[in-house]
Amino acid sequence: MITVVVNPAAGSAGDDAESVLAEHFRHARLPIRLVTCLSAADASAAAKAAVKERAEVVVAAGGDGTVSAVASALIGTDTPLGVLPRGTLNHFAKDAGIPMDLGRAVRNIAEGRSKAVDVGDVNGRHFLNNVSLGIYPDIVVERELLRRQGYRKWSAFGVAAARIVRNYRGLMLTITAQGTTRTTRTPFLLVGNNEYQQEGIHLGERKALDRGQLFAYFAPRMRGRELPRLFADAVLDRAQEGRKLESLAACELLADSHEGHRLRVAIDGEVLAMAAPLQLRIHPGALHVIVPQA
Repeated sequence: MITVVVNPAAGSAGDDAESVLAEHFRHARLPIRLVTCLSAADASAAAKAAVKERAEVVVAAGGDGTVSAVASALIGTDTPLGVLPRGTLNHFAKDAGIPMDLGRAVRNIAEGRSKAVDVGDVNGRHFLNNVSLGIYPDIVVERELLRRQGYRKWSAFGVAAARIVRNYRGLMLTITAQGTTRTTRTPFLLVGNNEYQQEGIHLGERKALDRGQLFAYFAPRMRGRELPRLFADAVLDRAQEGRKLESLAACELLADSHEGHRLRVAIDGEVLAMAAPLQLRIHPGALHVIVPQA
C-alpha cells in the first residue's frame, strides 16, 4: 500500500485535491491511502506512522514545505519518498527531475526508480533544499504579516521585498569551513544541499543532489539595496565579477553571529529562530526518492 500525504492548501491543489489525486492513482492501478494534513507537523507525523505500518512508498503531495516535512520522517529508512509537485515553486521536485504534470508524476511513482540523495541538517534540523540567513527570512516574515492584512501571496512578497531591501544593512557573520575562518558582513548567507547554479538561465537550479557537499553563498561588503543589481548580474552571467558573489564547498560548516545569540533562519522556506552558532552538515545518500528511469 502507498500512503499519500496531501496538503490541500498547497499551490494549485484546490478544494478537490484528494479526488483528483485518487483518480490519477486509480488510472495507474496503484492502491493508496490518502491522508490530508494542513501543517508540516501533521505531515511529518503521518509519514512516521506510514513507515511504522510498512508502507511501500510514502508520497508527499504539496509544495516544498510538505515534501520536506514528509521526507524528515523517511531519512535513514528504506522507505522511498514519492513526490507529486502541487506547490508554487516545487524546487526539490524540479531538481530531482520529477515531472511537473500530475499524471506523469503519478506514473513516475509506478514506473520510476529509487535513488539515494543527500540531506542537509542545521543544528539537527534536516533540509532538502537550503538554509538561508539574513534578508530572505526577514522578507518571508514581512510577507506573512501582509498576507494576514489581505494581500495575495506574490503581491505580499513584492511589497515585503521592497520594504526590507531598501534599508537592510546585513549580518556580521563568522563562517568556518575546512579549517578556514572568514568574518564578513553580508545581506545573506545561503547554504545549499549540493551546488546551485549561480549565473545564467539556470540560476538557482541544481544539477545533482548526490555529490555529498554543502555549498555556501554570500555577498561580502554588499548592502541590501544592491541585491536587485546582483540578481540582474547573475542572470547575465556577471555575478562573480569583482567578487560580488562568493561561494565555498564543504561537508560541514559553522556560521556564528555577531549580533545576538538567536538567528532568524529559513529552512526550506520555513522561518524559525535558532540558537547561534549554526552547525551545518551533509548526510550523503540519506534519503531514497523515486525519480524517473534514466
